[in-house]
Amino acid sequence: MKILIVDDEKDILEFLSYNLQKEGYEIFRANNGNSALKVAKKEIPDLIILDVMMPEMDGIETCEKVREIESLDSTLILFLTARSEEYSELAGFSAGADDYVTKPIKPKLLISRVNALLRRKGKNKDQKLIKIEHIEIDKDKHLLLHKGDSVELARKEFNLLYYLMTVPGKVFTREEIISNVWKDTFVGDRTIDVHVRKIREKLGDQYIKTIKGVGYKFDV
Repeated sequence: MKILIVDDEKDILEFLSYNLQKEGYEIFRANNGNSALKVAKKEIPDLIILDVMMPEMDGIETCEKVREIESLDSTLILFLTARSEEYSELAGFSAGADDYVTKPIKPKLLISRVNALLRRKGKNKDQKLIKIEHIEIDKDKHLLLHKGDSVELARKEFNLLYYLMTVPGKVFTREEIISNVWKDTFVGDRTIDVHVRKIREKLGDQYIKTIKGVGYKFDV
């Protein structure tokens, strides 16, 4: 799989490249947002590791521009930054990030997060049947099993859960959820909240996480 690392610090580029190449990934590099967009369009990476604080174009703006490129629709984005303030994290998720890691970098932790993101992406993309921990969901059969027991969900509840499970750990914005689950039907934010609450009543609170001010993600 391809990973694009974007950071204006040469030492970090070398450090990350070395550790991820040892894991077998094909690595590309860029030292600013403009270069990152050019490389991304050409190579179509599976994952972009993106520094937030960069000259010319910061990571937030770069992420937003990546999310506007159709060919990069399935590319995952992991923010790497020294800024751990809540507002910075929320800005990253709002821009379209899938995960967020703060500096100083712990190689084993970063590699673990990268491996998990890419493993989930490859495993669940375009699958009709998804199995994660104690949950098995079959889109074609409209079947949901939790710890081996069948669970009845209304159609939109089922579709919402399936959509969140396609990329575990990814934060889906409310706009993305409405566009992909409700499609052309006009609904408000409250509708999503109600459906999430009903799913939690049937499966428990541990699977769907709320990212305040952004949206929801499926996690275990």
